[in-house]
Amino acid sequence: MLDVFGERDSVLRRVEELVECEVIVRGNEISLRGKEEAVDRAEAVFNGLVGLAEEGDHPTPETAERLYGMGGGREVLGDMILTHRGRRVAPKTRNQKAYTDAIRQNQVVFGIGPAGTGKTYLAVALAVDALSRGEVSRIILTRPAVEAGESLGFLPGDMMAKVDPYFRPLYDALYEMVDPAKFQAHLERGIIEIAPLAFMRGRTLNDAFIILDEAQNTTAQQMKMFLTRLGFGSKMVVTGDITQVDLPKGRLSGLQDARRTLTGVEGVSFIGLRRDDIVRSDLVMRIVDAYDLAQENSEE
Repeated sequence: MLDVFGERDSVLRRVEELVECEVIVRGNEISLRGKEEAVDRAEAVFNGLVGLAEEGDHPTPETAERLYGMGGGREVLGDMILTHRGRRVAPKTRNQKAYTDAIRQNQVVFGIGPAGTGKTYLAVALAVDALSRGEVSRIILTRPAVEAGESLGFLPGDMMAKVDPYFRPLYDALYEMVDPAKFQAHLERGIIEIAPLAFMRGRTLNDAFIILDEAQNTTAQQMKMFLTRLGFGSKMVVTGDITQVDLPKGRLSGLQDARRTLTGVEGVSFIGLRRDDIVRSDLVMRIVDAYDLAQENSEE
């Protein structure tokens, strides 16, 4: 019950704020009093918290909020992808669960949604898990080197040094899931490869987990080139946010073109993530809402 209620009963207090019924705690017993629908929902939240605690997790007030928002769907929060240094990586919303399930079940998956929805993070976690299980022999991470208000030409160093800052989000995710020494060894041996999208041309990628990040900044030709690199025993995940296209005005995003062209193709899955799936912080969600509202007002 200490795990269920959280440090200084922080989880319990958050549940009490969320549910629309009375919560009565006596020792290890929880009683709920109120309208049937509200009691059922509160019961589902507590059952979810208990189940997670029994699995060794340590619920937080945020966990309670997620469970309440999903109607107590512990099957989502209980889907652990991997753990590293005590950190647990798992989907936190129903759409994130659908996204991870789609990656497991399909060869090519497109994850489309705003910043902070876990598109890249969950894909990297699944790639690391697949590598550790021996399902693939290498991980390949790529993205288009398209400037977002800055110029590659003015960055110091050779080409790889110039593009290195563009791959920081991928490095950050990997550092959270792979020990630094092991990560460096994987880089040196080519088990983990990080390269600009242009370096994919002419290759056939077998037995690999391939992630294309920031795919909204590909052209239709680049997207076709990338997707046709798929080899035997490989899996591709393409992530992007169609509201943040940095291509020259008038150029069609390869991500938008792929969704229009490939929807319904067997083995290809498109998963949409929304503002409700933002898990970075509540402030990120409010920032996304503010920009969406400003865009709507400018179009009127």
